[in-house]
Amino acid sequence: MATLHRSNGRRRLWTCMLKTRSHFIAITLAALTASSMAQSVSGEMKYDVGATDTEIKLGNIVPYSGPASAFGSVGKVQAGFFRMINGQGGINGRKINYISYDDAYSPAKAVEQTRKLVESDEVLAMFAILGTASNSAVQKYLNAKKVPQLFVVSGATRWNDPKNFPWTIGYLPSYQAEARIYAKYILKERPDGKIAVLYQNDDLGKDYLRGLHDGLGDKASMILIEEPYEISQPTVESSIAKMKSFGADIFMNFSTPKFAAQAIKKVAELKWKPLQFVSNVSISNANVIQPAGLENAQGVISAAYVKDPTDPHWERDPGMIAYHQFLAK
Repeated sequence: MATLHRSNGRRRLWTCMLKTRSHFIAITLAALTASSMAQSVSGEMKYDVGATDTEIKLGNIVPYSGPASAFGSVGKVQAGFFRMINGQGGINGRKINYISYDDAYSPAKAVEQTRKLVESDEVLAMFAILGTASNSAVQKYLNAKKVPQLFVVSGATRWNDPKNFPWTIGYLPSYQAEARIYAKYILKERPDGKIAVLYQNDDLGKDYLRGLHDGLGDKASMILIEEPYEISQPTVESSIAKMKSFGADIFMNFSTPKFAAQAIKKVAELKWKPLQFVSNVSISNANVIQPAGLENAQGVISAAYVKDPTDPHWERDPGMIAYHQFLAK
């Protein structure tokens, strides 16, 4: 469940936690390995490529570099998680061989690295590829190869299409549904507001925009400007200045961390005072709020479903203490 939160001096952006998925992941991988087995006439167990009696080989791509490098920590933590699982004996005696490559948030690079993982490294499945554009670029290829595309790290609606893409499994909350929550809040609290929207020009941004329109319904005319940006751009500062000129008093910031931080900071520099909404992919204290300036993020509203490990508010939380102990190892 996503819950709306407004930032304040104690940086309480997040108050809901996505419960630990370790058991879920372990059960899924065990089932995946079991499904890859077949018994030969001689009674020996045969496996699909990437699985043996002692190993489960998983592939991953994540932007360790490029415009979304803030998400590189996801791959590092996943690698640490699997080292922990292996240290505890693995899954049914099998160790996880986790191979993660950098795609620099580039769809072309994502295709190149995915082909390498499938055809050269011979992984059993792709695990938690990060990014809407990267997953979109490899979805048809993986489904054609019948290689599981497990736990897509993207909230785009396209992952919920089992008829056409049965090998793709998403798990993040929907971007479109999140935007509908913001729209519902606006209609209740600012029914006469004038909206400016900054969005990433791909499935991520377009899903947020679609959800906002869905939620506003016949009040979608409240939107004065919809300003797209490309991930190859160095900055979105000119877009912020353009949106301010339209006289909007509500700013929807549907962007990834680098650009979200730029936008929040520029809004403050221009002394523009809109009610600001930031998508949940960009509410990290370390990667967005601190670079933008805590003083500039006062009053920002978002939806959260996890706890931020960089937010001091959670330092005494039992789950967060266990998480930091895991990271320390």
